[in-house]
Amino acid sequence: MSKTRVIYPGTFDPITNGHVDLVARASKMFDEVVVAIAIGHHKNPVFSLEERVELAKISLSHLDNVEFVGFDGLLVNFFREQRATAVLRGLRAISDFEYEFQLANMNRQLDPQFESVFLTPSEQYSFISSTLVREIARLKGDVTKFVPAVVVEAFARKHQQGW
Repeated sequence: MSKTRVIYPGTFDPITNGHVDLVARASKMFDEVVVAIAIGHHKNPVFSLEERVELAKISLSHLDNVEFVGFDGLLVNFFREQRATAVLRGLRAISDFEYEFQLANMNRQLDPQFESVFLTPSEQYSFISSTLVREIARLKGDVTKFVPAVVVEAFARKHQQGW
């Protein structure tokens, strides 16, 4: 029997407690989880790709069936390269569903083997987004409820560097 392998793509700028929740739950459903961290040129990330990979590794170090890969390009191509079973996406709200539904169908047109799996976050994380966390952190607000401790420390370093 072949192993199940799910890809969880995103920019993870930064990784949040909601992301950690979804990966932990996916790690129980799939043999292997690949946290695929997109370069994200269009989003002008606060953290470099290397920093985001490291923050994700530390935040999810308690899970032994999770790996971390930076990637660039079409997700469908990465899906094939990774020999994935499915792609995991989180749905926080109805607006997420509309976008993700369109994206899933477009990717399936590009590759009929492309499957999407959707998980909703645990209730206490349903409102958290990396965008909101970045804005709070940029304005020197307290993000400790929303991100792993290592991310709080990383934001503190960014502030020391004049961010």
